[in-house]
Amino acid sequence: PVPRAISDYTQTLSKNAAIPSFQALAFKNVSTGLIDTSWSAVRIGIYAKHLDNWLQYFPLSKFLFVSGERLVSDPAGEMGRVQDFLGLKRVVTDKHFYFNETKGFPCLKKPEGSSKPRCLGKSKGRPHPKIDVQVVQRLREFYRPFNMKFYQMTGQDFGWD
Repeated sequence: PVPRAISDYTQTLSKNAAIPSFQALAFKNVSTGLIDTSWSAVRIGIYAKHLDNWLQYFPLSKFLFVSGERLVSDPAGEMGRVQDFLGLKRVVTDKHFYFNETKGFPCLKKPEGSSKPRCLGKSKGRPHPKIDVQVVQRLREFYRPFNMKFYQMTGQDFGWD
């Protein structure tokens, strides 16, 4: 959730350079370390809360939790999990991906009938601003209990700590 919050901020910053600093938005009170959960970039990362809401309507067995980190490090493997979960034949494999050094993400090789590879849009894969290490650490501490609850709920440890 911390890199995702920073990414959310980076996206907003690219559209409006006049927004306050990440730190100013993330904290209600910097000196006490009180996190501002009204800021959407922070609130979105409380995954356990969102899953609790979804579980009121759907059983856990109907969910597949795709790891964004594994999607970057092993796109074919993670897509294999998706295909298996959906009961589909594994058609998307390693041969469909290449790593784009500029974006820092895997991209799709040329789709059939197309002359160009398919990759993230212009607004994706940009460098993130430097965020003070103490701010990042405080956010990790804030998310830790929510992450632990999410791991318990899903039966998966995503290693976000």
